[in-house]
This record gives sequence, C-alpha cells and structure tokens, in this order.
Amino acid sequence: MRIVLVGPPGAGKGTQATVLAETLSIPHISTGDLFRANISQKTELGQRAQAYMSKGDLVPDQVTIDMAKDRMEQPDAANGFLLDGFPRNVSQAEALDEILKAQGIKLDAVLDLEVEEDEVVKRIAGRRTCRKDNKHIFHVDYAAPKVEGVCDTCGGELYQREDDSEATVRNRLDVYHTQTEPIIDFYKAQGLLVTIPALGEVKDVTQRAMDALKK
Repeated sequence: MRIVLVGPPGAGKGTQATVLAETLSIPHISTGDLFRANISQKTELGQRAQAYMSKGDLVPDQVTIDMAKDRMEQPDAANGFLLDGFPRNVSQAEALDEILKAQGIKLDAVLDLEVEEDEVVKRIAGRRTCRKDNKHIFHVDYAAPKVEGVCDTCGGELYQREDDSEATVRNRLDVYHTQTEPIIDFYKAQGLLVTIPALGEVKDVTQRAMDALKK
C-alpha cells in the first residue's frame, strides 16, 4: 500500500507511522529522517539542504521533493510506503502526484489524524524532558514522574523545552493551518482522504486506521 499520513503537530503521526508501517510491512519514509540521512551521508541533496539550513533559510520544496523521490525509488519501497511529513503543502502534493504518475502507480489512501487544537496544546505543552540527557520524557498529565520535576530514571531535573511551550505550539499550529492543512481538501477532492480520530490509546488509533484501510 502507498499511504500518506497527515495531521497537526502532536497528533501522534510519528508513533502511528512506525506502527502502521511495521504492521503493513512497508517502509516508513519520514521527512526528518530523509534530511538527517542525506546530510550525514553528505549526498548532493544533503549538501544542498545544508547550505540553506546553515544560513537559517527554509529548504526549497524542490530539494525535499527530490529527496522523497529518491527514497521512494529504493527497492524496499517497490511494493509500497508510508509517507510521514511529506507532502507538507499543496505544491509538494502536486509534485508527488506527478512522481507516482510517471511510475504508473498511485496513492491508496491519505490518513488524516484528527485532534482538537486544545488537546494538541495539552499534549505538547505538558511534556517535560530530562535536562541531564534530553532523552527521558515525561508528561504532567499522561506520564507524570514519581517526584514532580525529577526524572524517574536518572534523577535529573525535568524541564519544559522551548519548543514545547504553549506559545511555540500555537505558532506551529498556525503554520500547519496555513501551509499543510490545505492538502486535506486536495486529497478529499481525489477521494483519498480518510479521517481517523486520534484520541485514546495508541493501539486503538492504530486499529481505527487499519479498519479504514481495509475498507
């Protein structure tokens, strides 16, 4: 199957993408992973991306499109893939259509993980990260530490990352509404969009997604 996963920040895309890709035996193609791999391997595309990023500029759509195209053409993606973070806007969605059309294939579904905005803010702004290693993560509501402000694992101080502040989350949501949300209507017009309520346990959201794909 060839699937695109969309949804606002904090909807659980990364978690669901990993589980769904493993369940369906297809590669999980994440934009973040693509950038990290190309930059660390010093590929031509990675060097192009790094040149923009080092100046604090946005990486042009075409660089992202080329990275995704290259990854989708790898042997392990011959029978399908799950795209996470791409396409990020309508221009990228149109480019993806052209890439697939040239290969004589098409998307099977676009899964939209739906979460209320206030829930997104609660999920992200409630995160607390261990200052000692920046790996252990807790949540004030969903996974609270045994002692407030202290990491259960190593005793390090827990803090709220700047990226997780409510103001930053609200700004990320504004960017999502402006740039990415329009692809929902783009795919709805193609009859590909499936809305998945993303509240509840991870396994329950996964089951809803799998049930929708079977239909």
